[in-house]
Amino acid sequence: MAKDSKTKETNTKESFKAVHRYVPMSARKIRPYADLVRGRFADEAIEKLSCYPARGAKFIRQTIYNAVKNAEDQKTSGKTSDLEVIDIRVDSGPMTKRFRPKSRGSSSIYLKRTSHITVVIG
Repeated sequence: MAKDSKTKETNTKESFKAVHRYVPMSARKIRPYADLVRGRFADEAIEKLSCYPARGAKFIRQTIYNAVKNAEDQKTSGKTSDLEVIDIRVDSGPMTKRFRPKSRGSSSIYLKRTSHITVVIG
């Protein structure tokens, strides 16, 4: 087999990542706040999310803040103020099953959902 002569362009921008796993909240409730800050600068995103009292906004804000701190630890040159939220993902995590009593001695199952938040800045 001959190798393809085309080479992929490598992204010269450094990226830094933070992951918050097992967030005790449904991914469906967190995703609207992730959509608010996707593509914005990290400082601006943290500021914008601090205005929202919802728990989902708090979890996203903490994860972006941790990604900025990871960048400060690992970055050798440049400013951390020009970091942009490149990618932000909210995936569903494992669910635990709980039982709620119902009428006539029966019960029904409800799920306590968790989620994983992944933030990439660069």
